[in-house]
Order: sequence, then C-alpha cells, then structure tokens
Amino acid sequence: MTDRRQFMTAALVAAAGLPWRAAHAATATADLDPRQAGRVRAERDDAAIRAAAGYRWVRDDAFTVAISPHAPPVSTYATDARTVVGADPDYAQLVADALGRTLVLVPIAWADWPLGLTSGKYDAVISNVGVTEKRKEKYDFTTYRLGLHGFYVRTGSPIARIAEPKDIAGLRIITGAGTSQERILLEWNRRNVAQGLKPAELQYFDDDAASRVALLSGRADAELNPNASLAYEAARTGKIRRVGVVNAGWPANADVAIATRRGSGLAPALTLATNALIGSGRYGQALARWGLQSEAIARAETNPPGLPSF
Repeated sequence: MTDRRQFMTAALVAAAGLPWRAAHAATATADLDPRQAGRVRAERDDAAIRAAAGYRWVRDDAFTVAISPHAPPVSTYATDARTVVGADPDYAQLVADALGRTLVLVPIAWADWPLGLTSGKYDAVISNVGVTEKRKEKYDFTTYRLGLHGFYVRTGSPIARIAEPKDIAGLRIITGAGTSQERILLEWNRRNVAQGLKPAELQYFDDDAASRVALLSGRADAELNPNASLAYEAARTGKIRRVGVVNAGWPANADVAIATRRGSGLAPALTLATNALIGSGRYGQALARWGLQSEAIARAETNPPGLPSF
C-alpha cells in the first residue's frame, strides 16, 4: 500500500465506525494546538509490559518512535511548527502509556525509516506504514488501522458512487505513480477492457496543488489516493467529497501497522497493548478525535498477511 501521501467498500466504512458526517465534523475541527489538551491517554497495561520484558529499549524508560509529519490528520506539525500532532502521534502516546514509558517522537523523512529502524535509532515506526510481504522479511508488524484509499470527486460532480471496476470506465482519475492505488486502477482497467468497457485514463502529478486544480476545474473526474488526508481536505474545504473507498491491498487486505525490528520481541507486546486499547475504547476515542473512526480495526494482529509483491 501507499504509506505516505504527499501528505494518507461503503459497507466496510459503515461497519467500521461512525457515519461519514460525524467523521467530517471531527476532521473539520482538528486540534493543532501544541498543548494537545484533548489527547486521549491510557493506563499501564501489565500484560503488555511483561511481554516486552526481554526487549532492549533504545532509551531507558522511553518508547522511542519514528514518525514522518507529512500532513493532517495522520501526522503534522502543530501551530508552533515543532510539536508533532495527529492520529499517529495520539496512538503512539496510548501505546507508550500502556507500556508505562515516556513517549519520545523522532521526526524523520518517511523514506529514512527502514535504515533508522534497522540501525537501532528508535524502537518502532508509527507513520502510516503498510504491511507488505516484502517488508515482513526485515520487520515485524502490529496492525492498528485499516489501509484505505478513497475515491474523491469535486463537490458538484454528478458521480455518486465508485465501488467496483465498472464504475471507473472512461473516467479520468488522478492517482500516484508506482503506488498500490495505481495497481488497483490498472487491474480494474484490465478487467473493464476484458468486458468491453473503456479503461479509465490515469493522471499523475508531482504537485498536489496542480492535481487539485485539475480535479476542481473538471480536467479530472476523480482522485484515488490514501483516504485520511483526502477526508481531512474534504472536511476543511468542502470542495471535494468521497464517493467510495477500497482497501489498499485489494482484493485482499493490507493494513497500517507499527514496524519494529524483526525478531526483536517487541511486536507481540505492542499487539497486546493495542488490543487492550481497543477493548477499553481508548483506541476508538483517539481515532474519532481526528475523524478516522472509519479506519478502525476490530483487532490488532502480529505479522498478518500483507500486500504481496507484484
């Protein structure tokens, strides 16, 4: 899946959380205050702490987490331009609380996380990283959020729904080159052509502003990219709206996860902590704070099947 946005089935969304209108309202009032007075906190989880007893932490009494502050609501900088805030920092704080440790966030460029994690600069990466079979060769994973891509159109578009291959026939769709969302669209095009339908025209932009001009001006019909950042934009500007979602691993699932060094022994403890946070309701509260309740998972897993190599 795509793990950075040059920022992140209708039935799936309905089952996963509050209605879209509620999520829309939440993202429209995102908290960018560096004090984060509304951040959800959690109690110590003795079972998770025991599970991590054999792990050698990067810093005493701390949970050191790499994060790429790319764009809200997943992670960004607060109004002081220093404090990292968003759904991923909130989740990292909950896990640190559960482990009885102080959270230390290390801002990084997203592309640098594999080397930094392998070299022991931090305990974990919580930065919209997706589970793939290739990555599982080097890293362990604890899932914490659905990997969703969203189809978005300009607010006045006549397009009401995109849920299956035939819905994109003949459309002009903005997406990212070399991404999982592009892979999905190419496969949908292949199926449409086999059925005698017109393929979608895929459009690629290096600049987010240019891609938005294309969508709003009608030079593109829709955009398929990570849902979280597009949902935030829709709530903030009202200029675009969601007409569908698809899992990043389509036709299978590929969820977002904490990455840790393979064989370090930390992943099982993080999975225990996450499932306790889900059960207590703290996890859901933290996601709802950023309007991402539609991306909630029912249960965390350690090293689940990931996106295969294509």
